[in-house]
Amino acid sequence: MTEEYFDELEDSLDDIEPVAESQDLYEHFRVVVDKGQSPVRVDKYLFERLVNASRNRIQKAADGGFIMANGKPVKSSYKVKPCDVLTVMMDRPRYNNDIIPEDIPLNVVYEDEDVLVINKPAGLVVHPGCGNYHGTLVNAIAWHLRDNPKYDPNDPQVGLVHRIDKDTSGLLVVAKTPDAKTHLGLQFYNKTTQRKYNALVWGTLENDNGRIEGNITRNPKDRMQMMVSPDPEIGKHAVTHYHVLERLGYVTFVECVLETGRTHQIRVHMKHIGHPLFNDERYGGNEILKGTHFSKYKQFVNNCFEICPRQALHAKTLGFVHPRTGENMFFTSELPEDMVSLLDKWRSYISNREV
Repeated sequence: MTEEYFDELEDSLDDIEPVAESQDLYEHFRVVVDKGQSPVRVDKYLFERLVNASRNRIQKAADGGFIMANGKPVKSSYKVKPCDVLTVMMDRPRYNNDIIPEDIPLNVVYEDEDVLVINKPAGLVVHPGCGNYHGTLVNAIAWHLRDNPKYDPNDPQVGLVHRIDKDTSGLLVVAKTPDAKTHLGLQFYNKTTQRKYNALVWGTLENDNGRIEGNITRNPKDRMQMMVSPDPEIGKHAVTHYHVLERLGYVTFVECVLETGRTHQIRVHMKHIGHPLFNDERYGGNEILKGTHFSKYKQFVNNCFEICPRQALHAKTLGFVHPRTGENMFFTSELPEDMVSLLDKWRSYISNREV
């Protein structure tokens, strides 16, 4: 199973109701316990084998009757035995998530036989997932490389090396060969890539330069959000550096440099220090957080929201060592039109206010 399927399985395990009698169930995961396996709780056993599925969700699934041992539902306290056949069942069929090539325009910044660098527009989902099975960047890449016999879009050994959010624009690198993905993956893991983002955030940052450090974990109150964990033992280590590019009254244009690459990292870290990204609906930036109470100002900000109807975040630069030649590769992309217009509108507002 691919990692992307496990993301879908995690979603399935999230909000389940107890299985009803005569309810049709569909197998989503199966494993046969090794002959030499010592007794261990089934929730612990599956937790170590199901990528991205928390132990709590597995326990909930067991309590609901969705975890089976040899065809019979078991509780999370069940001790697995050698040769047990364990299955995770769901009340819906497993989605066939094979990547189908789709003719979607791509802005290709660079391409050779090993790598492909793409400038992704805002609004394009990167990878198929729950609710977005078609029309993604991965489908577009599959179409672009459809005549390349060495590229299988369903092979996890090739393809996207990293991701950016649907409503974030900017640069991404694709590995066209297994060797390229291995080498690039190590660079991202070892934090030797160069990535800079441009963002417009609410408020006035006190310092021109800063470092934000805080473990990022899923928000237990809203699983669509990430958050900085108050417990240093929980979550994934994350560090973001920022530099002020331009101060525009009630908002600030910044450059962010990623030292790590966690889900929603810049969005979460900037909110954590009290400066959510402008028009970031998921993290509260789509409200008027700074400024006056005058109706004219409110209308101005609402016009800004319409000009840039997404979080104002752009992956501007990307640098890495070429996986085959060893050459230092560096790419930059211009700000998209919506962010350019947004900045111009704030500049005009500040200029007129200061007159």
